Amino acid sequence: MELIDAFDTAFKEWDRLVHEVAEEQWEDPTPCAEWNVRDLVNHLVGEHLWAPLLLDGATLEEIGDRFDGDVVGDDPVAAWEEAGGASWSAFHRKKALTGQVHVTTRMMPAAEYGWQMTLDLAVHGWDLAHGIGVRSRMLDELADAVYERAAPEAERWQGAGVIDPPVPVPDDVVPQDRLVALLGRRP
Repeated sequence: MELIDAFDTAFKEWDRLVHEVAEEQWEDPTPCAEWNVRDLVNHLVGEHLWAPLLLDGATLEEIGDRFDGDVVGDDPVAAWEEAGGASWSAFHRKKALTGQVHVTTRMMPAAEYGWQMTLDLAVHGWDLAHGIGVRSRMLDELADAVYERAAPEAERWQGAGVIDPPVPVPDDVVPQDRLVALLGRRP
């Protein structure tokens, strides 16, 4: 699966799920122990607020702390629609994925950044689906593509405290379950 197709697939599912959150579910827990549904959406909104600027060549210093804290306000769905729309457009700009972007630890190829954003959308989509009690619809092709890129990094991410240790699963699980288990979730 090509990057932009993977991004679009994960984006579409995340968007669907954000629009399915019922008013009384924003404080419900998610598989991310430190985040409830609202916190999880806030995290992704924040990530997608950064994306257009990073893909345009902005440095972390130029962006500063403007996206720290609560970025969803009183209307998390509208905040997602605005941030997601700008991010989607930025990722689809001609040659957007050919350069380098500034991230916390280093300069990174924009395509690698695109895969990280795709992973966030896909896996946090799974988290959000579980948080609101609906079925996650991650396509096998998407889960396989994200797994292929996440597996070599998983140990480093665990060491940095970004993800929990992998959860053992049988060899014959569906690709979605294999991916989320790699990243410390219990499918």
